[in-house]
Amino acid sequence: MARAGEEGLVRLSKVMSELGLCSRREADEWIEKGWVLVDGQVIDTLGTRIRPDQNVEVLPAAHAAQLQQVTILLHKPIGYVSGQAEDGYQPAVTLVNPSNHWADDQSGIRFTPNHLRTLAPAGRLDIDSTGLLVLTQDGRIAKQLIGGHSEVDKEYLVRVKFGEHTVDVDQHLPEESLALLRHGLALDDVPLKTAQVSWQNGEQLRFVLREGKKRQIRRMCELVGLEVVGLKRIRMGRVTLGALPPGQWRYLGPDEAF
Repeated sequence: MARAGEEGLVRLSKVMSELGLCSRREADEWIEKGWVLVDGQVIDTLGTRIRPDQNVEVLPAAHAAQLQQVTILLHKPIGYVSGQAEDGYQPAVTLVNPSNHWADDQSGIRFTPNHLRTLAPAGRLDIDSTGLLVLTQDGRIAKQLIGGHSEVDKEYLVRVKFGEHTVDVDQHLPEESLALLRHGLALDDVPLKTAQVSWQNGEQLRFVLREGKKRQIRRMCELVGLEVVGLKRIRMGRVTLGALPPGQWRYLGPDEAF
């Protein structure tokens, strides 16, 4: 194989990720195990660079390993952080244990401790937000949900107040403020993508976003004078929170996709 630094060559792991075969971390694992072929030749050296037009194949063992990866849907309660523990708060993954496994899980998957290995959140929910949190071992799903080109929309129910108004807020918020929430706001000097925003009831807005900046909805609301008093994510793509109780989790079923 050509040496690193030669013009036009790209890391094999990057090519595999861009082809949608796996995540870059998985690609490195597969390369080390000798499961990756380039133009019919086994490549087992990390950092190998190839031409983007070369033929990349993976052995059946790689596909088998991928099929064993799980994705977990958790109804995150308030008081848990999405990722690493911080300021004494527990990460949401600590809720993924047999005692919190939803009895109505229809996936047919049996829990094993291996399902906790490399399980990582695909998208965050603030410590004071609730609802659907996705934890996955599958780098393809993580990329689909939070990759730079993700087109998966996320739906939220957001309880708000406007100044002293805590009921019938929809009667007091100016229509132009609602229009701004849909389009025209910027965070950190970067214009936001168009959002779907409508009243679910007098005190609750429904947001549908195609991006996920840190504390985005709370900051958007602040810009138009609204204060968020409750935020719940109820859908990511085609997967809904449904009847999953707070603090419980289930597996993404084989017939489900975002």
